[in-house]
Amino acid sequence: MANRIVLNETSYHGAGAINEIPGEVTKRGFHKAFVASDPDLVKFGVTAMVTKILEENGMDYEVYSNIKPNPTIENVQTGVEAFKKSGADYIIAIGGGSSMDTSKAVGIIITNPEFADVRSLEGVAPTKNPCVPILAVPTTAGTAAEVTINYVITDVEKKRKFVCVDTHDIPVVAFVDPEMMSSMPKGLTASTGMDALTHAIEGYTTKGANEITDMFNLKAIEKIASSLRDAVENKPEGREGMALGQYLTGMGFSNCGLGIVHSMAHALGAVYDTPHGVANAILLPTIMEYNADATGEKFRAIAKAMGVEGTETMTVEEYRKAAVEAVKKLSQDVGIPADLTAIVKEEDIQFLAESAVADACAPGNPKDASLEDIIALYKSLM
Repeated sequence: MANRIVLNETSYHGAGAINEIPGEVTKRGFHKAFVASDPDLVKFGVTAMVTKILEENGMDYEVYSNIKPNPTIENVQTGVEAFKKSGADYIIAIGGGSSMDTSKAVGIIITNPEFADVRSLEGVAPTKNPCVPILAVPTTAGTAAEVTINYVITDVEKKRKFVCVDTHDIPVVAFVDPEMMSSMPKGLTASTGMDALTHAIEGYTTKGANEITDMFNLKAIEKIASSLRDAVENKPEGREGMALGQYLTGMGFSNCGLGIVHSMAHALGAVYDTPHGVANAILLPTIMEYNADATGEKFRAIAKAMGVEGTETMTVEEYRKAAVEAVKKLSQDVGIPADLTAIVKEEDIQFLAESAVADACAPGNPKDASLEDIIALYKSLM
């Protein structure tokens, strides 16, 4: 079977990468930017780091900031109308997954108006046209949405998140600049970083993994494990390592899929508005234990990448336990809660489990998980 790999057309990495934006805009003949960014980034001047560069180069733009942390159908629909009125011909998405995901959905609907209801984009929608060109500027080291073909939208009415997978939505250029991430508070740095680690570990063990995606994901685990603690302390080397690590796993998991950590986290985000990275981080060690016997020797490599010594001589049980414990320790060190007690209500577990089973990420899990399995996993963390 042939393995498909879809990546950005172009990406820039390192401090000052955003200074390459004018050159790409000019080269591509763009005229006006629709700058999609969330309200806090606008308020605290992060968005202005990019718009200032546009202004200095005489480039026209308009800012759209009606974006929630878990972007909704309404955010997308108002974004579509705002884009139409703006006269823009490309999008600059500045932010984390929320800004990126909103931009992808807006861009797809503009060029494929038959999907204007948004819900019809769920799964692998049969869109025909590439979305409006997106230049992506991540401000968090977590989702890697700047290099993925995935985005997630919240259906508030139905209390569920739905995953969209579309090769037409990938940003044409990514500017991965660690200086854009330096204003992230500790809590956000920790949660988005654990989201990236979840991407890497799930991507490495998913049913769809292959040699190319394994290369990206395993290196990402190593990079994230050695960088996240320093990133939380806002050390430059930590920020740089996380910027690269999250991008590496983006190249991996986008091309092989994820598993039930993500499907269960999506359900939590839809019902309780739980930050996605926090939900992933709490779930990850428990789901690793559940999946362990379906992962061959991969937990040995995970343990080694997490910094565990002596993995070569460990038994299967030892290296699997070591991998899980290393993930737990990292999560604890960066301040992630240990369980779901403060989040989940007993009466919601059935609905949460049903949502998780129906989620697009669930089929990729290395072990087939039944509704009863998912219910038990949620309950084990309460």
